[in-house]
Formats: sequence, C-alpha cells, structure tokens
Amino acid sequence: MQLSSKVLSIAALLGASMLSGTAFAEAVVNGNPPDEVTQAGDVADKVVVGWVEKGLILPEQTAVKIKIDSGALISSMHAVNLEEFTRKDKKWVRYDVTVKDVDTDERVTMNFEQPLYRKMTVRGAGGEDHRPVVKMRMCIGNRVFEEQFSLRDRSDMNYPVLLGRQTINHIGLIDVDSTFILPLDCPESAQGNSAATGRG
Repeated sequence: MQLSSKVLSIAALLGASMLSGTAFAEAVVNGNPPDEVTQAGDVADKVVVGWVEKGLILPEQTAVKIKIDSGALISSMHAVNLEEFTRKDKKWVRYDVTVKDVDTDERVTMNFEQPLYRKMTVRGAGGEDHRPVVKMRMCIGNRVFEEQFSLRDRSDMNYPVLLGRQTINHIGLIDVDSTFILPLDCPESAQGNSAATGRG
C-alpha cells in the first residue's frame, strides 16, 4: 500500500514522549495492571483513519464523533455522575454517558455499570485529577474494539470520545489531513454483550 508522507506511522508515534508538564500514575485495581503499549505491526497491514472518525458506542449503537489523538496515550470518554461501588468483592464504577448522536442529532444518555479496571492519576499544572479506567466496546469502520477508557467530564471538549496511542495502535495509521475516511459498517455481533444497566 502506497502511503503519503502525511500519513503518520503509529510505530513512530509510540516512541513519542508525553507532553511536558503532565505526568501519569496508574494504580492496580481488581488485579489489573496498566496495559503496555505494543509496537505496531507491518505498515502495509494497517488501516488508514482520519483524525476524526465516526464510531458507535456499544452496545447502545450510539453514533459519535471520535478524535484520533496521537498526542494522548490513554483513550478518554465523556462521563458524568461517576460513582464507585463494590460488587462481589470487586470494585465497579457507575456512570452516565450523555452525547449527541450524530446520525439522529438527538442527545442520548446511556447508563453504565462496569468493573473498575484500574485507576489513573493525572498530575498537571492544575493539580491532581483522579480518573477511573474501564473497558468499553466501540465499533469503528467494520471492527469492534474493546479498549481502556479513562472517564472524565469532557463537556467542554469538541469530541466526547478521544482515542489515544494505546488504542490507535490496534486500529491503524492516521491521515492527519483527512476526516471520516472509514465507512461505518459494524457487524451484527456488535449488538450483543450489553454493558448498559438500563438505569433511569
């Protein structure tokens, strides 16, 4: 596959250092350590994505705009009303994801209860921010990915979902001059394995 110079190789991006002034501390929760960032495979095998794509938050099939951001390590999802609790001696987190469905132009609120995968502390100029990390399923293009997402209020951001390098490594290469390259064609199996609670 012939790739232009504007398409960034994820293998190169994975060697980039974190932005200055920000540090991450990650705690093991429920026996889950942070994932390591693995090296990307052969460039010819990688799918090319734009720096903004449309994807589905599963299992609700809610279509959202996703920013593909090689400057971030960890993926992030907009979430509010976060509440941690214990279920069968394991830590869980309850939260609401309110987004605008880009297909219907309607605001949708999804209620989730997920095992708390781990905790992440972000230290920046404004102090410490403690964020829960959960595993969520998303469909991008014709593939379903289960990835780690830190949960935080992103209502002041343009995009409710941001994909960082850990997730980008599983998807492909970034064409930094293009958006919405991949047609959304999720498999029927993406409708299963519901993680939403149906609260409210």
